Amino acid sequence: MVELPGDAFEVSHDGRRASLEAKDVCVLDSFQFGGPTNVPASVSFKVRWEATGRRERRGSGTDVPPTDPAAFLGRFAVARSTGSFSGSEVGFSFIGRGDTDDTFAELGPERNGVFLP
Repeated sequence: MVELPGDAFEVSHDGRRASLEAKDVCVLDSFQFGGPTNVPASVSFKVRWEATGRRERRGSGTDVPPTDPAAFLGRFAVARSTGSFSGSEVGFSFIGRGDTDDTFAELGPERNGVFLP
C-alpha cells in the first residue's frame, strides 16, 4: 500500500466533487504481473470527479448475509471524471489523459463490513 499525504484526497463540502493527486510516488515495475524482475519506477496522477446527477440510495446493508455483494449502504450519484497520468522508469516513460465521457463513473459515500451497524 502506498501512503499519500493527508491533503492528496479532497472532497467538497457538499460531496459533489472529489479529487485525488499523487506526485512522484515510488513503485516497482515487474514487466509481468507477479514477475521475478522488479525495476524502480515512479508515477504521478491527478483524478477529479464531479457529480452530474442526484444521489440515490444503494445496497442492502445487514438485510443480507455479509458475503452478499449487496452487503453495503451507499448514496451514489452518476459522475464525470477526468484524469492525467504519467510514469517513468529507466528507459521508458509515459504521459496520458482520460475521461469517463464514453464510460461510467459515480461518486458518493459508502459503508460496508464492520462499519454497517
